This record gives sequence, C-alpha cells and structure tokens, in this order.
Amino acid sequence: MNKNMRVLGLPYVVWMLIFICLPILLLGVYSFTDNTGNFSLENFKSFFTPIYIRILLNSLYLAFISTVICFILGYPVAYMIAKIPAEKKRNTFLLLFILPMWMNFLLRTYSWMTLLGNNGLINALLQALSLPQLNLLYNSGAVLLGMVYNFLPFMIYPIYSILIKIDENYITAAGDLGANPRQAFTKITFPLSIPGVITGITMVFMPAVSTFVIPSLLGGGQNMLIGNLIEQQLMQAGNWHFGSAASLIMMTIILLAMQFMNRFDKTQQKNMEMLA
Repeated sequence: MNKNMRVLGLPYVVWMLIFICLPILLLGVYSFTDNTGNFSLENFKSFFTPIYIRILLNSLYLAFISTVICFILGYPVAYMIAKIPAEKKRNTFLLLFILPMWMNFLLRTYSWMTLLGNNGLINALLQALSLPQLNLLYNSGAVLLGMVYNFLPFMIYPIYSILIKIDENYITAAGDLGANPRQAFTKITFPLSIPGVITGITMVFMPAVSTFVIPSLLGGGQNMLIGNLIEQQLMQAGNWHFGSAASLIMMTIILLAMQFMNRFDKTQQKNMEMLA
C-alpha cells in the first residue's frame, strides 16, 4: 500500500520540483550573482534605495487598504448569505459572485477602463446630466477599485465556508443565557469565524501586493507597484538579476505576512479552546 501511494504521489513530486523548487532556485541564483556570474549583493543594495523602497511601501499600502475594504465589504455579504435558510438561494447568491470569475482577468480589468475613462460610461452619464466630468482613471483610486473588484470573492468564500459550519445551537444557547444578537455575534460568531477571516486576508493580500496588470491598466503606469517593477525588469529591461532580487524580497514579505497570520490564527484558536 505504501509503495502504491509513493508511485501515485511521484507525478506531484516531479511537478513541484519543476514548477516550484526549480524557479525558486533560479531566483536565488540570479539574485545573488551579477552579470558575470560572480557572487554579489549589489542587486539587493540597489533595491534598498529611496525610489524602490517607495514603490515597495506603496505596494504594501495599497494591498493593505484593498484587503481592509474587501473585509469590510466581504464579511457582511458572507454573513448574510450564510444566514439564508434555503440552500438553493444561498447557492444562487454564491453563483452571482462566481460568474465574474469565469471571465478572463484581463477582460474584467479592461471593462473598468471603459466605465471609468474620460469617454467612458460614467462620464457620459455625468455629461448627459450636465455635470462636470471626473478623472476616475489612472490614479490610486482606480487601482484600489480594480483590486477590490477582482479579489473580493477571495474574501467572501473562506468566511462563508466557516460561517455556514457554525452550529446554531451556540447562538441559541447564548440567547437563552441572556445575550442579545450583537453580543452573540461579537462573543461567538465572529471569534469562531476567525479562521475564515485569516484565510480571506491571506488570499486577498498576496495577489494584491504582487499584481501588475491592474496598476498597469487602471493606474496607467503612474502608480508603479513592486509587481510592475519586477515585470519591467524581467520583460522589458532584461535585468534578470535585479528583477530576481526584487521577486525574492516580495516573496519574503508575503511569507512573513502568512507566518504572522498563521500565528495569529493559532493564538485565536487557543483562546477559543480556553473559553470552551
């Protein structure tokens, strides 16, 4: 049985070695070498300069804000869907959030350009109402809008999957003990949904901090993020060494954020066990 399991798992091991381990190894090699192939830390020294630090901080800031907005919007939506009694209606509402994901990522982002542009639908409507046009495209607000639109489902589904599993007997027992709905939510429902919140935050923050398509299209290149910097260095400038170093730094930040969220999740679980 063990031998059969090893044989069945061999394709996954090979896949991981080729598409995960090998690219990371290549990133490491390029990051710590120069154009002559000699060991060098110049790529990292070049990154830690004011202009690139500003790009990194801007990336973290926009990713953080988009994650917060997704949480503020996503948690109530997930909660309301989870509270719908009929399973068929719940699945219908979930499908409404899945449908946009069936469309290509680029097409979804391009659609916002047609809505927010100077000759777009929104400004055309404002012009029809004799109102001044708004500069809705090629700014940080448009980038945030694109992030929230594309990544909001990644916040809703993890939270919903946890909320739907919470035993209603806990809420009923809290009511029997004198807790009002607000207290039942803050003391029982929300703490029990923390694992879903942690997963949602991770799933939104990671693609938000590394995206380059949304800033390129909706930001017009005026809001360069670290994803744009890496794409520019690798695909346009051909500077694989500096681009790899920037990729390694971004990967490290994402891993640290994931580790922090996992520790926070474990702390919350221990607190819930102590309360139980």
